[in-house]
Amino acid sequence: MTREQYILATQQNNLPRAENAQLYPVGIYGWRKRCLYFFVLLLLVTMIVNLAMTIWILKVMNFTVDGMGNLRVTKKGIRLEGISEFLLPLYVKEIHSRKDSPLVLQSDRNVTVNARNHMGQLTGQLTVGTEGAVFGHSVETPHIRAEPSQDLRLESPTRSLIMEAPRGVQVSAAAGDFKATCRKELHLQSTEGEIFLNADTIRLGNLPTGSFSSSPSSSNAQQTVYELCVCPNGKLYLSPAGVGSTCQSSSNICLWS
Repeated sequence: MTREQYILATQQNNLPRAENAQLYPVGIYGWRKRCLYFFVLLLLVTMIVNLAMTIWILKVMNFTVDGMGNLRVTKKGIRLEGISEFLLPLYVKEIHSRKDSPLVLQSDRNVTVNARNHMGQLTGQLTVGTEGAVFGHSVETPHIRAEPSQDLRLESPTRSLIMEAPRGVQVSAAAGDFKATCRKELHLQSTEGEIFLNADTIRLGNLPTGSFSSSPSSSNAQQTVYELCVCPNGKLYLSPAGVGSTCQSSSNICLWS
């Protein structure tokens, strides 16, 4: 045994030993352990409930790779089938229905469709309510038709109603009467053509008539045949018919207008 080994052996034998050495266990014990297990169990239950709810929502909303429910995302846009409800404004470029199927827009109140330009300004508006359709600006359409057994009415409550077409405007009533009434004046104007009235009977009521008497003694004679005369301002009136034209003899009627 070397000297160094002897010194180390003697020093180890002389070291004091603790008789009551305390041992500290490693880990979580007691109420801390029970709380940890409880939180782990609660987390596991929450994850299971979330997973079940997610699967249920996916099944109810009919989520697929192409979309959800009646909504399908295609290369050409969005395709919506069936009945759908929109709670917020809908902004689309075009709306088409299925082939050979109508497109129905339904609301508890009015249905309003707005058209705006690139500046956001309103250029056209269509409002459908209980009294019909109201257009905010001009309307271009090839056909206007009312429902069966219903009257078609075009009305402008505060302004004029203008119908224009480059090849003419035709209004016809194949199975009934055509009536045009106004509160003030009715103007029929043709700048390059003529006004043609074609009917079996043409009646002009409430026209002023002239007076005719061959002599003072026969002032009570009844006149049954009249001549239709036209004033320079376009006013029409009836004048008693004679051998020649009698329009000039009753020209004072034109001065009353």
